[in-house]
Amino acid sequence: MNILTKFPLGQYVDGNKSWLRIIDSRLKFIILLIFLITPIWAGPLWRISLVISLILITFISFLPIRVWWRSVSFLILLSIFIGLLSIFATSNLSPLEISLRDPDELGILLSNNSSWNIVQISSFKVGFLNFGPFNISQKAFELGIKTSTLIFTVVHSVNLVLLTTLKEEIVWAISWFMYPLRKFNVPVDRLLFQLLLSMRFIPLVQEEFQNILKSVSVRSINYRNLGFKKTFNVLLSLIERLFLNILLRIEHGSESLLSKEFLQINIKRFNPLEKQTISSLLMNLISIFFICLAIFLRKQYGNL
Repeated sequence: MNILTKFPLGQYVDGNKSWLRIIDSRLKFIILLIFLITPIWAGPLWRISLVISLILITFISFLPIRVWWRSVSFLILLSIFIGLLSIFATSNLSPLEISLRDPDELGILLSNNSSWNIVQISSFKVGFLNFGPFNISQKAFELGIKTSTLIFTVVHSVNLVLLTTLKEEIVWAISWFMYPLRKFNVPVDRLLFQLLLSMRFIPLVQEEFQNILKSVSVRSINYRNLGFKKTFNVLLSLIERLFLNILLRIEHGSESLLSKEFLQINIKRFNPLEKQTISSLLMNLISIFFICLAIFLRKQYGNL
């Protein structure tokens, strides 16, 4: 399986007719910050709304389905798994904080037959195994929503921007926002050049991971005959080889840069020179409207 084509995570896909490509990279960077920052201290309703918005944008973005459906499906399953793990792992844990509420509050709750649990299962027996009472509290349910939605929002929002934006345009957009720091002698160009190198290094990591998987599949290792301990040793050796190959790529890249006597870094040459068309201008205006709308909705309903 070719991971670079089946799962193009963090890679720019050229030749698509998505309307996300014509939006200004500075606006896309602001939209990305909205998806990354606004979930902080936000309620479950806002987090779920961000996930639904991302899925809706993906479906109507006119990106080729073969580009994103595998990664989105895997990410949804991973988010659901981690969310359920967070719910069931913290359901029966007692709260660690000290209660400073009114001592009569417990009596009021008991008289009203109020319960703080969403799902409550009494003791039951399966065969010869006895299971105690299990409950899913509201805090555990909210924690599951927060973890699952945060993973999907962070990974897919960043991937969606990288799919539709050149890395040079992203670096130029960040340099536009960091321009005031130049007056304080901050090495903006050098920092952004390092960011560009790290983003270009993502396909190399995927390629090395793919080579490791191919080498394992060619050898046809029978893990049942190896046993648990030897299988674990094989897994550790594969991880070690993966990191060694990645570090070797880094060493070769650093040697090629150090071999140059003078390295001129000029982020201004990454400025996109495409002329503004009516469609791009319209999409930029719509993006500004939705940015303002998202900030307003986060302020009004973000804590729900």
